[in-house]
Parts: sequence; structure tokens; C-alpha cells
Amino acid sequence: MMLFKISMKNIARSVKDYAIYFFTLVLGVAIFYVFNAIESQTVMLEVSRNTAEIIKMMTTLLSGVSVFVSFILGFLIIYASRFLIKRRNKEFGVYLTLGMGKRKISLILFFETLIIGIISLVIGLLIGVALSQIMSVFVANMFDADMTKFQFIFSGAACIKTLIYFGIIYLLVMVFNTIIISKCKLIDMLNAGKKTEQIKAKNPVICIIVFLVAISMIGYAYYLVTGGIKYLDTEVDFFKPIVLGAVGTFLLFGSLSGLLLKIVMSMKKVYLKGLNSFVVRQVSSKINTAVCQLTIICLMLFVTICVLSSAFSIKKSMSDNLKELAPVDVQLIKNLDSFPGNKDIVKDDKLSIYETLKVNGFKPEKNFKDVLNFDIYETDELTMEKSLGSSAKKIKKNFPYLAYSAPQNIVKLSDYNKIAKRYGNESLKMNQNEYAIIGDFQSMVSIRNIPLSYGQTINIKGRELKPKFKKCKYGYIEISGNHSNDGVFILPDDVVVSMEKKAIGIIADYNIGSKDGKRKIEDELNAIVKKIWMKTSSITINSKIDIAEAGTGISALVTFLGLYLGIIFMISSTAVIALKELSESSDNRERYIMLRKLGADDKMINNALLRQIGIFFVFPLLIAIVHSVVGIHFCNYVLEVIGRTGLLPSIIMTGVFLIVIYGGYFLITYFCSKNIIKEK
Repeated sequence: MMLFKISMKNIARSVKDYAIYFFTLVLGVAIFYVFNAIESQTVMLEVSRNTAEIIKMMTTLLSGVSVFVSFILGFLIIYASRFLIKRRNKEFGVYLTLGMGKRKISLILFFETLIIGIISLVIGLLIGVALSQIMSVFVANMFDADMTKFQFIFSGAACIKTLIYFGIIYLLVMVFNTIIISKCKLIDMLNAGKKTEQIKAKNPVICIIVFLVAISMIGYAYYLVTGGIKYLDTEVDFFKPIVLGAVGTFLLFGSLSGLLLKIVMSMKKVYLKGLNSFVVRQVSSKINTAVCQLTIICLMLFVTICVLSSAFSIKKSMSDNLKELAPVDVQLIKNLDSFPGNKDIVKDDKLSIYETLKVNGFKPEKNFKDVLNFDIYETDELTMEKSLGSSAKKIKKNFPYLAYSAPQNIVKLSDYNKIAKRYGNESLKMNQNEYAIIGDFQSMVSIRNIPLSYGQTINIKGRELKPKFKKCKYGYIEISGNHSNDGVFILPDDVVVSMEKKAIGIIADYNIGSKDGKRKIEDELNAIVKKIWMKTSSITINSKIDIAEAGTGISALVTFLGLYLGIIFMISSTAVIALKELSESSDNRERYIMLRKLGADDKMINNALLRQIGIFFVFPLLIAIVHSVVGIHFCNYVLEVIGRTGLLPSIIMTGVFLIVIYGGYFLITYFCSKNIIKEK
């Protein structure tokens, strides 16, 4: 009981020491609960069967990611505990001097950890439950769900999972604390505040050389993910810029610790003004002793910014793509001669899509309106390689994995103009000796543009056709949820008419306005297509409803994973900076006492402290932001098929998260550090 009372008094007396620790625990618990409670929140949502499957898959994935998150938070909490023990070494030394055994000191720490853990769990769960209701609205809005049955939800499963995971983490912290105390020596504890870290002065010439090497490595990494991205052919190649960037960042921090002091010292008016000399030396010392930490923090912030920005951008792009790329309710395409050995399919190939549906009991004239028919052709005279002409050799060298021998999709001009009008795209006008290419997948469009810019001709049925345009025209044939059209050739009708049809298709809207009515027609249509698939016919179906649900599922997965990991990474990296600064303030308290004796008032000292902490917080963030500019460009390239809309709003949203979490930790760190250096 006595040890418990001591623990309570210690907590009350050391509230300022525990502020960062407590803030981190509460945030961790709240976020962990919110993302693990999504499954329970979605119980009250009225969604379709397909959407329910997507939500189930998403919650399973989030549950798996939670294991990884728990390891990150566990490491962070142990790291924070280490700071607290270091901060209180002299206190524990006094306990030992008074005859208290290390076992009892470990019990005091046990009770303190237990009490703080219980308080943080209760407050974190309360905040988490409140935030999860907001998350419910966000989930419902994302999945376009019926909110009429919305009610307050408490997830027992998420609560139990949070209690178990954090209970294990706290148990590990207690074991860790016991081991640390058992290894401590009394003399080290009593003299903890007098120990100073030995810092070796760095040779400025070596620092300059290392700095130039670092800049070169980072610059080359930037080049590889921008202008040199075409040279990243294999999975191993993609690790090159990552390794170069990480090593370059490490060397950059290592060199700057020596250069910073020399550069500012050469600026006498700045260096000798106020307490600038003290601030510069303190910052240089901190960077010098925390190169590894700053590198990890910078890279974690870089990943956080890229993940959050890309996640929000993908969500916006998916929503915009639905409006742009799925302007009709349904599209059916029948592949012809897909299985010449199947007599039933060969027989069905002679029927139109309308006739095939009628034979199988579906009434297209009753369920469809504004029907548009079109045909897709191909010929061995027009393959990918032949369309590239003299550019083929160079393009093959840079892009060796494209299907160069594959025949290209061809649509006659009259069909395409009808489709373009229906989709709201630009119609084309061409002469009888011209051709055009439509596409919307930017990487392939850039390849197609090379021979077009040279005026590359193609030969079909003995006729030479020249390009109408010097670049691909924006357009597509098949509706989808992303920009996936890698190129369709539009040829004059009289050139195409003698070719063999590859497929036939129809575009239509449902003859009913309500969503439930459309879903009913679509369920019937899907059942028929599934029943006859590769048995009597080879019809594929694309619908706005399915595309919307698939797009929503992907964007939800990416958004929630991005939020979850992004926020956890941000908390972890920022908490490490905060704890490092608090530890430095504790170690340097005697120096601030000396400054007071030399005549510095509290205002000057507080300003010096604010600048130190500000530089240490801002420094890795600035480098992370520079990295992120290139990183986001690379993410956009990788996710190009989805689109690039909504990037500015996503960056603004990421900035808000940074300001709230990063700024919150900065303020807490400053006020706690100010209290530490004021202690007598």
C-alpha cells in the first residue's frame, strides 16, 4: 500500500514529465479503437451484397494491419518509458540511498505504469468511441449507404482487442522497466544530471565531402523516380532510389551537424547576437548525437505525407472517374470466335447480343433504352510493333515488356463518333486516307505519340493511311473505373468493313430511374451472363453500379489504410522528436541555470529554448517535404491508371493532419521543456 501511495504521489508530482507519454498513449488507444471498430459501425448500414463483401475484406485487412501498428506503438511506448526512467535516475538513486531495494523501485514503476495505462485506456477509449461515431458517418458517406438506421455504436470486439493489445504492451513495458532498474548502479543514478555526452568536433572538409556525396545520392534517387523512371524495369530496380534516398538522408544529417556550426560561426553578427551562439551549439550538438533518429523520423514523415496525400487523392480520383468514365448504365461486349472448338459458342457468335439475351429469357426491349451498337475489329496487318514503325526498335529497348505482336483494337469512324457523342467526348473528322488513335492511359499515350509525331503511316488492305493528328486524342470505348484505354485505332468505314470482327458490343441505359430498380435489372442480367459464360456464349458486362462499388471499395481500402498508417507513423515520429527534446532539456538544465547566473532573463532563455525545439522539429520535416514532392510524383506515376485529380485538396488535408498532430506535440514539448528548465 505504501508503494502504491508513493506511485500516486510521483504521478501527481511528475505530471509535466508524463504529458507527452500520456498524450501518445491516449492518441494510440483512440486511433487503434476507431479503426478496429469499423466493422461494428457498418452493421447498421444498408448496403448491397457486393459492398458488404468489400467492407468485410477491408475490416479483415485493417485487423491484420493492427498487429503491425501494435508493434510500432509498443516500441514507441517502451522508448518513452526509457526517457522517463532516465529523467528520474536521481530520484531512484535517493530511494536506493535510503535503503529501498531495486525490487521495490520496480514495483513503484509497475504501479505508475499500471495507473497511467488504466487512465490512458479509459480516456483513449472514450475519445475513440466518440470519434468512431464520426467515422461511421464517413464510412456511410463513402459507401453511399442508407443512414436511416444510424445509431450510437459501441464495439465490444474493438474494445476487447484494444485492451488485450495495450495490456500486452504495458506488460512488456513493466518487464523492460524492471530490467533497466536491475542493471542501474547507484553512482550512475546519483550523478546522472552531471554526465555530459562527449561530442567530437567534425572535420569541416570531411563534412563538405560527405554533404556533396549525400546531395549526389539524393539527386540521383530523385532522377530515378522522375526522368529516369523508364530504367526501373524490375522489382529490384525500384529499391535503388529507396536505398539511395535513405543513405543520402543519413549522410545529409551527419554532415550538417558539422557544417551548421561552421557556417553560422562565420556570420559574426548573427552568431554573437543574444543567445544565438548557445542555440547554434545546442542544435549542432543535438543533430550530431541524433543522426540515426533524425533519419528515421524524416523518412517516416516522408512516408506519412506520401501515403496520406496519395490516399486522399485516390478517393477523389475514383469519384471523378465514375462520372467521367462510366456515363451509361451498362455495356455488354461479346467476343467472337473465342472458343472455335465449342459448337454452342460458334453457333451463338452468329447472333447479336440482343438475340442472345432473348434466347436466355432476358427482355432487352423492356429493360434497356437508348441502345447503341458498335463493332470492334482486328487484323494481323496492324500489330503494336507495326504501328510504331521506325520507332519500334528504340521503344522496345526502353519498354521491353509490351505485347508488340498483339493485333490492335480497331473501330470504324462512324461507330466511334456515335460512342463519343454518347459519352460526351469529342467526335473525329478524318479523310479517307487518314487514321487516329484514341486513349486515356497516359503512359501508353506517350508511347503512341512518338510515331504519331513523326507522321508514321500504316498499311491496311493495300491502303496507306497517315495520322490525322500528331498526338492521341482523348477517348475510350469500354466504360470502366479507371483510365485504362491504352490505344484504339479509328479508321475510315470503308477500310474497316472488309475486316474480321473481334467483338460486338452494345451501350444502354436501364429503362427505370430508381437505384433499386436498376439493381434488380442488373441482378437478372448478371445471372444470365454468369449462366451462359463460356458455355453457350462469351459475353462480358460492365455496369455503372459495379464500377461504382468496386471503385468505392478500392478507394475505401486505400483511404483507411493510408489514414491508419499515416497517423500512426506521424504520431511515432513526432513523439520520438518530443521525447528526445525533453531528454535534452532535462540533461541541459544546469546549462540554463548557468545562463541565468550570467545575466540572461527568462524571456531570452525561453526564446532560445523555443528556437532550439523549433529547429529540431522543423529540420526533418522540411527535408521530408522536399522528399515528398518527388515521392508524390512517383506515386502518381505508379497509380496513373486511377488518375491524378484531387491532389491539391489531398495535400491540404495532409497539411491539416501535420499541423494538428505535429503542432500539438511541438507545443506540449515546448511547455514541458520550459517547466523542466525552470525547476530548482
